[in-house]
Amino acid sequence: MAATPDFTPAELVRYRRQILLEEVGLAGQARLAAGRVLVVGAGGLGSPAALYLAAAGVGTLGIADFDRVELHNLHRQLLHDDRALGEPKVASAARRLQGTNPEIEIVTHGDGITPANAVALFSQYDVIVDGTDNFTARYLNNDAAFFARRPLVHGSVFKFEGQVTVFDPARGGPCGRCLFPEPPPAGSVPGCAEAGVLGAVCGVVGSLQAIEALKLLVGAGDTLHGRLLTYNALRPAFSCLALSADPACPLCGRTPRITSVSTATVTGPTCAPVPMPPSDATYPLEVTVQEARHLHLADPTRVQIVDVREAFELAICRLDGAEHIPMREIPERVETLPRDRHLLILCHSGGRSRRVTDFLRARGLSAVSNIAGGIDAWAREIDPSLRRY
Repeated sequence: MAATPDFTPAELVRYRRQILLEEVGLAGQARLAAGRVLVVGAGGLGSPAALYLAAAGVGTLGIADFDRVELHNLHRQLLHDDRALGEPKVASAARRLQGTNPEIEIVTHGDGITPANAVALFSQYDVIVDGTDNFTARYLNNDAAFFARRPLVHGSVFKFEGQVTVFDPARGGPCGRCLFPEPPPAGSVPGCAEAGVLGAVCGVVGSLQAIEALKLLVGAGDTLHGRLLTYNALRPAFSCLALSADPACPLCGRTPRITSVSTATVTGPTCAPVPMPPSDATYPLEVTVQEARHLHLADPTRVQIVDVREAFELAICRLDGAEHIPMREIPERVETLPRDRHLLILCHSGGRSRRVTDFLRARGLSAVSNIAGGIDAWAREIDPSLRRY
């Protein structure tokens, strides 16, 4: 690649204010043009990250996502708009990004990232930006980036907070498993669908991810390699914590036990354990939505669905016959719950209901089961007329 590439007059106008930066210049802009970045997840984090990467002139921008655009996405996923509802996210994203910068190549990966394709796909790119929102995907992306020897720009958000770092063990830094070797127990950590998130916080974190990817491509400044940047929008405050590689890490440590993506443990809150068949004496900790429906229809006198969502959520969608007790009222209602019925606890996606299930079992109610996936899974797998959110 030439030190002073032959940019067209239009390209010089488009990138002029960026080229003026001493740390970028024509040579840095040429590195961006030759660069390949894969954004995994065209959602709250992937939207601002991809938009800024496209606008900056990254030559090849990959977008991996298997999902479709839904109404509840739009408050934070700015790649999409009302016209894209029901459309594959990669198609909506490609249209928006190509409109932002028609000079670059957009590559879509509509099957998303799977254990079967992750390492090979990551190897085709220079930098991976992780914009996913669940532990299953994050652990898979972390492990695949390690085996592909590619830097992974990690970002996550929770309510009013966010964090960003660069995992790059190929260059001596830590990987994600150095911090947390295994995913947390299913249902122990609520996601944005359960806890909520301020959309603009996604904008802050996704933009920071784009900055890290651009610095990696250009070779300018210090990246967040070995550091975790945290942001709290309510204070407001940023802080930066030092991270180091763990010699005992199961993935990148001295004696790793994870030797390929196929042998890695990538289960998390979105992967419910397989329930055991219920009996009069034993009730499964979790049931699928299909099993819950079958149990309730088979004997509604002995099975009760308890919906622990908030009242405003019931206004969006609800199940006929379910008893509504908001999660915050459960402790004071324990004594009023029937002991002679199998209680199936329902929330939006299974996080709150799992905590309620654990709470009730700890207080002596054994005939209590969590409905894995919540009403969101019910809408996807049983009744598509239910509005998803």
